[in-house]
Amino acid sequence: MAKRPLSLQLSVLGLLGLLVLLQGRLWFTDEGWPEVTRLRSSVAEQQAEIEKLQERNARLKAEVNDLKEGFSALEERARSDLGMVGPEESFYLFVPADAAGSSD
Repeated sequence: MAKRPLSLQLSVLGLLGLLVLLQGRLWFTDEGWPEVTRLRSSVAEQQAEIEKLQERNARLKAEVNDLKEGFSALEERARSDLGMVGPEESFYLFVPADAAGSSD
């Protein structure tokens, strides 16, 4: 077998040492693989939150379109939120019997 020159052996040992050092940093330090795993789970959580917000935005857009285009949605909103009554309608308020006489 032919003997390799010493400089080639030292170069190979140096490169192997560098490889071990870089792999050690990747697997065993806080900035390495554990950080990648933590960031991936954080991204998954944020994606789930984004999906929820997109669904909410779609519902709000549909409601806005209903309010802009349809009179019935606007009328329903005015009745429920503001207590409005139409011009040909009568408003009746039913008070429970126990609340009618108790003004202590």
